[in-house]
Amino acid sequence: MKCQEIITILRKQAPEHYACEWDNVGLLVGDSQKEVQKVYIALDATEETIKEAIEQKADMLLTHHPMIFKGLKKVNTEDFIGKRVMSLIRADVAYYAMHTNFDVKGMAELAAERMGLKDCQVLEATCEDEEGLQGIGKVGMLPAMEVRECAELVKRAFHLEQVKVFGDLNARITKAAICPGSGKSVIGKALESGAQVLITGDIDHHEGIDAAAQGMAVIDAGHYGIEKIFIPYMKQYLEKNTEGVTILEQPEKHPFVYI
Repeated sequence: MKCQEIITILRKQAPEHYACEWDNVGLLVGDSQKEVQKVYIALDATEETIKEAIEQKADMLLTHHPMIFKGLKKVNTEDFIGKRVMSLIRADVAYYAMHTNFDVKGMAELAAERMGLKDCQVLEATCEDEEGLQGIGKVGMLPAMEVRECAELVKRAFHLEQVKVFGDLNARITKAAICPGSGKSVIGKALESGAQVLITGDIDHHEGIDAAAQGMAVIDAGHYGIEKIFIPYMKQYLEKNTEGVTILEQPEKHPFVYI
């Protein structure tokens, strides 16, 4: 299949116009008309990821997070982003990113399903279409449980060894918000929604204790910890919707370790 045909399939799942204005999604590097026989899927287009894609003889790299956010004035090996771009071009690997468009049209719903959230609503609306409000995160209902039980549920749902919790572990909850990735900006929306716990990532000390002081627990499962679900989902999606294309997924690799 041509790269453009695969892009059309990806756009059906998460059209690029759903991305936030500050974001940079779509075909970021490469030839849209090249033939693609292998697609390599990862969360981030790190130097290691690109090396793996090239070693696997992939023709296309698909990631959730865009490698290029800001405009590049130079593309050379003196800059770590430029170095990655050059590696992709030299190997003739097309590179496509689907970030906040996937957050709106896939990520939060997938995460909410894993948690068993019911009667879900959009947490932070970003737009409206024929289906209604669309946006970042979900808020819904859980069976009554304690915060500590919810933390264990998060660990099971996303196959994590540990999570960070702000708030009273013994507090009873029934209403939860979930925002895969970085959730600092949605704390206010989660509080407004009446959520008793926010499940997200990248929560700093002050945001966490301030949320707890206002009566909402926060379970920080890590940025990668939740968003890694992008990889198996997109593998399954592409395998179902493409023909004659091998879909490869990067093995789970957390970007840091606790020692």
